[in-house]
Amino acid sequence: MNKLKARGFSPVVTHRKEDGSRWTVKEKLMLGLTPKEYWATQFKNPFNWIIAVIYAVGLPVLVGRFIFGLGWATHSSYDYPWGLFLGWGLFVMVPLSASGFMMGTTVELFGRKDFKSLERLGLLNGLLGYLFAVVFLQVDLGQPWRLVYPMFVSLGPAAVLFLVAWHVATYLSVQVAELVPAFSEWMGLKKPKKFIKSIVLGLTISGIILSTLHQGALGGLFTYTPGKLHPLWFSSAFQWLHFFCSSIFGGLSMLIVVSTLTKWFMKWRCDDKFLKNLDYCTLGLAKGCSLALITYLVIKIIAVAHDNEWGYLFSGWGQWYLFELTAGVVAPMVLYALAIRNQNASLARFAALLAVLGIALNRMNTALWAFNWKLYQEIPHWREVMIAITVYTTYIVVYRFVLARMPIVYSWKGDE
Repeated sequence: MNKLKARGFSPVVTHRKEDGSRWTVKEKLMLGLTPKEYWATQFKNPFNWIIAVIYAVGLPVLVGRFIFGLGWATHSSYDYPWGLFLGWGLFVMVPLSASGFMMGTTVELFGRKDFKSLERLGLLNGLLGYLFAVVFLQVDLGQPWRLVYPMFVSLGPAAVLFLVAWHVATYLSVQVAELVPAFSEWMGLKKPKKFIKSIVLGLTISGIILSTLHQGALGGLFTYTPGKLHPLWFSSAFQWLHFFCSSIFGGLSMLIVVSTLTKWFMKWRCDDKFLKNLDYCTLGLAKGCSLALITYLVIKIIAVAHDNEWGYLFSGWGQWYLFELTAGVVAPMVLYALAIRNQNASLARFAALLAVLGIALNRMNTALWAFNWKLYQEIPHWREVMIAITVYTTYIVVYRFVLARMPIVYSWKGDE
């Protein structure tokens, strides 16, 4: 598509063609190309062929999981109840999706309109991250029709999972509502956009409350397993705070990574406002990330001192823990500071990548690798790995599909 635009192609950004007639929904889905032209571009894209190979292998395995059960696809047991589906799909994707409430708060509540060009991308990142966290959860549970049971049938208001279920469900609804204006512009619907604009402040505040609580509640889940999780990754007094603080720089760093990938691979869809403001917004987000990183590091050190776990730092697990802190917290924190001082957006993007990988490492350590540290290390089944790759690939496909069509990184012209 970038090559097509270089040759003069203009994607759909308005409701009417040059001759005055309206674009149909089908034509908008085809980006203004004829079906033959559209499918030709899809077949020429090598990334699409990689996706096709992943689906060819992964979809039969995914179907087999629902036919033959969880034991056919994973090594899950009472010792290791959380595999890749929850370790990656829930505990990694949720903190990396915190950009939704962060950008909503920044723009709508604090009035930082200079970050407006990144707001919808942050909201979309949050919505799809939470949506596919629920998809991963359903793949793990295997009975999607029973999703409402912990919320309406078998109530457990004293359980952390009850809190997480309600908060994720209601927060998903809030994020869908926050992206209604983008969909309304694309479809030419005036009233839904006007209604959402009238309640946007309430939606933003609701998003802050819901996201803040369930980010910490995910950490609270591990207070049920004080004897299983390694002491360096477990602190009953600070566990919820670890998860909440890390989600702040995790979500903002993920937004920097996603915006960078969008600029590289979907520049044809970005407008001049998005591209011109990207470096400025990236450095602005870097400031927030650096402050959240140093706060998180201090809390981690206090937690080790509070629980008197210094001795574990001299073990093999301690070296792995120090590597996690050094590579995933200290290094991006220093690089962010240098990027801000030197106004180097490229360095900030590299720091964001390290921070995202650091969050992923921390969550995988907490949910899988440092879990049952006194027993044995569980190696995920190859089918489990393949299913996780397939679902995450679908996340990327949906992400790209929405970005290519709806006014997320460009402004819709002639809004009716």
